[in-house]
Amino acid sequence: MIRTVRRWVGAPIANRARRLAQDYLRQASHADRIQRERLLELVRRHAESAFGREHGFSSIRSTEEFRRRVPIRDYDGHEPYLARVRNGEPQALFGPGTEILMFAMTSGTTARPKTIPVTRESLRAYRDGWRIWGILAFDAHEEMIRHGMRPILQLASDWRESATPSGIPCGAITGLTAAMQHPLIRLNYCMPPSASRIKDVEAKYYVALRLSAYRDVGALIAANPSTLLGIARLGDREKQTLIRDLFDGRIDPKWDIPEDVRRSLRFRGGIPRRRAARRLDAVAERSGRLLPRDIWPDLQFLANWTGGTMGAYLRQYPDVFGEVPIRDPGLIASEGRMTIPIDDHSPAGLLDYPHAYFEFIPEDAEDAEQPDTVEAADLVEGRRYFILLTNASGLYRYQIRDLVQCVGFEGKAPKLVFLNKGSHISSLTGEKLSEFQVVAAMKELQKSSGLTFKSFLLLPSWGDPPSYSLLLEEDDLAGSCSPEALAGLIDRELCRQNVEYENKRETLRLGPARVRRVVPGSWNAFRERRLASTGGTLEQYKQPCLLSDLEVIKGFSFADEATRSGVV
Repeated sequence: MIRTVRRWVGAPIANRARRLAQDYLRQASHADRIQRERLLELVRRHAESAFGREHGFSSIRSTEEFRRRVPIRDYDGHEPYLARVRNGEPQALFGPGTEILMFAMTSGTTARPKTIPVTRESLRAYRDGWRIWGILAFDAHEEMIRHGMRPILQLASDWRESATPSGIPCGAITGLTAAMQHPLIRLNYCMPPSASRIKDVEAKYYVALRLSAYRDVGALIAANPSTLLGIARLGDREKQTLIRDLFDGRIDPKWDIPEDVRRSLRFRGGIPRRRAARRLDAVAERSGRLLPRDIWPDLQFLANWTGGTMGAYLRQYPDVFGEVPIRDPGLIASEGRMTIPIDDHSPAGLLDYPHAYFEFIPEDAEDAEQPDTVEAADLVEGRRYFILLTNASGLYRYQIRDLVQCVGFEGKAPKLVFLNKGSHISSLTGEKLSEFQVVAAMKELQKSSGLTFKSFLLLPSWGDPPSYSLLLEEDDLAGSCSPEALAGLIDRELCRQNVEYENKRETLRLGPARVRRVVPGSWNAFRERRLASTGGTLEQYKQPCLLSDLEVIKGFSFADEATRSGVV
């Protein structure tokens, strides 16, 4: 009965999403006109805000005039206005009648999280982007919806982690969208909205497994592949607990779950699932392992980021999930959605042109104070750009520092691939560690250790889990402070500087930082490699303190390794 009602309710919703997606693809030939209209609509709507009055929104009639009036800003440039909104003054950024539903939190360039306003309009844009992405993915995998929607496992986080001085909730927009789903559509999702309030990561992963292992799940959705691999590792490690809990109809009390959330999970988790328990027990007995490919043998697709550094995770997928298609969810952040992928096995996505106005800074103009920008329809295939957003969250010419490459067009809408968080930001598991934070951490490290480092470089290192390596010259480590002790200090400072780094360390998605001693002459050789690749001059060269490329560390030789091989 529930399945029949769910299908009856779900069909009209799917058809509305399908019409939305068809319009999106059809109107791509007019994306340039739609982009200009979207910008002028936002300018008109918020002309009476404090920001709008200060920048003459009421007299702006073109995109060129908008660019002349409004300077490019990063988060810190928007913060004075955002602070006023947090304190109950929405008119600082928004026109009359704008409703602030919540603030989406994400890591910033300091230890304090960024807070991005979520208005009713920006939430609608966020949800429409997911609807377009979802129906295109489901229609490409017909078994997802052939006989009604197949169950989906997707994790969300709490949208009410804290509140502003004016009482507006702060947290994750994923939690708000989960809470606002139609109750019958929500039954297709294995995780109920209350589960978003589980703070302990392993407890949340376990609940995800417990509430989905007995269902014929069709799709696993998580932005970061480390999340899906974390669920897989936990399921194998806790296979006997999972099988027992499925058989008994319970959730083991050892997991750190708030009591009110436990009570809310009884509807789904309090029923014995003995057939599923017996099947999984037979698999575990036969192979000694319990992997997602065993738990959900008929998965239709996985959804997670595939661009940037994420590709390193995907090498593990066939063993863990089997040969399952992967659909990138697109370039999406707390600040807004930027792309909508329309094909499997590709990080490329079409610009989300109906919902925000986008500009692009050519990669080689990044360091200019106010660089000339390029509109979406004027991008050049093959070239790299930093993307700017103007949207309904009160962000105007917002420098998010995402580096993308144009790989083609659909009509006038560019197809973009995310490369990395700019040359000064690294993100292995979503920590978005900035060079600013690394420099601040190193200042504190030198102060506390009494050492002075002539040069240093923090690099991402692949592993299970991945981690960061601090490269120092051997001479800089003379004295009583060991590399191990320094590694503990830098790890602590990075946690203090970046709340997302701290979270990823606490949840074991990032391993501890290491200190590695490079052989003499390493910095000179590194500088020569950099100059050769960029074509720059020695006078212009600036030694980076942080790079995001996983391949860079392979170009260094390390003192301990050289000693073992007889080189030193």
